[in-house]
Amino acid sequence: MLRTLAAVLCMFSSLAPAQQYPSKPVTFVIPFAAGGDSDLSGRNVALHASKYLNNQPIVSVNRTGASGAIGAMSVKNAAPDGYTLLVARIATHAILPALDSKLQYRWNEFTMLSLIELNPYLCFVKSDAPYRSAADLIAAIRDNPGKLNFSTAGIGTSQNMAAQYLMTLAGLSKDHAVGIHYKGGGEVTTAVLGGQVDFACNNAPTVIPQVKAGALRALFTTPTRLADLPDVPSAREAGFPDMEKIVGWTALMGPPGLPKEIVDRWADVFARLAKDADWQAGNARLGGIAAIRSPVETEKFVREQYELYARLVESLGIRQ
Repeated sequence: MLRTLAAVLCMFSSLAPAQQYPSKPVTFVIPFAAGGDSDLSGRNVALHASKYLNNQPIVSVNRTGASGAIGAMSVKNAAPDGYTLLVARIATHAILPALDSKLQYRWNEFTMLSLIELNPYLCFVKSDAPYRSAADLIAAIRDNPGKLNFSTAGIGTSQNMAAQYLMTLAGLSKDHAVGIHYKGGGEVTTAVLGGQVDFACNNAPTVIPQVKAGALRALFTTPTRLADLPDVPSAREAGFPDMEKIVGWTALMGPPGLPKEIVDRWADVFARLAKDADWQAGNARLGGIAAIRSPVETEKFVREQYELYARLVESLGIRQ
């Protein structure tokens, strides 16, 4: 009898933390500066997820540095109690782990909770450029090796990787076009506008207004056609289907060893967010494509992204 009672009490005591979670504010660690994709996406989730978590506040904290590694490490080392979570990005969990051999974490050391959104990409030229299509641009690069150039936000950035991957898919070498590095994504677009470079690939929100204004010509979009630019072909339609893999993204992750009960709780929260009109509207305003997925599906997606950039980094010989 006493053994039975002890077993029942033990069962209820193990369930209590999950049932009560969260009983205090949750912290979202955002590993990049305010105003960026991860910051805006994370705060949009924080704003609307709270009502599905006992109305507990979700506090967003920007912990920047080392291309997102400082914020990521702070969550990796946090207690696995669900109160410190990471708003992860393509940089922290795909490009950086592929690029930096001295990184102090691996992409798969975190507890995956959900993919949140995808950020469309565009490859583009100035509107008065002679290239009417991606095929035209590739032909010009092939015929004039080392003559054309493109803008990036640095060697290990998605802008650089996108342009390099496009050339790889076309069977060109990494030196067929020259990368010119700028300080950020805004300058990547401005360099094309100013005629300082011949082409670029960048996050769609910084490019779409200029395409609509007639200052830039979009050659294709990823992962699909965009409602804002209905006449611009997708990468698949432009003849480069594998460029669909080049897309920004945000995900929510926890420290290693997060209990299943808390993972399940967040899976329920994201299932509710997927039907939440306010969250959907906020995401659309930020230029994101809602992409909520299960923890298993999220891990598969992140793995595929990491492997994509690992292969590209190796082929380019830029692993540090």
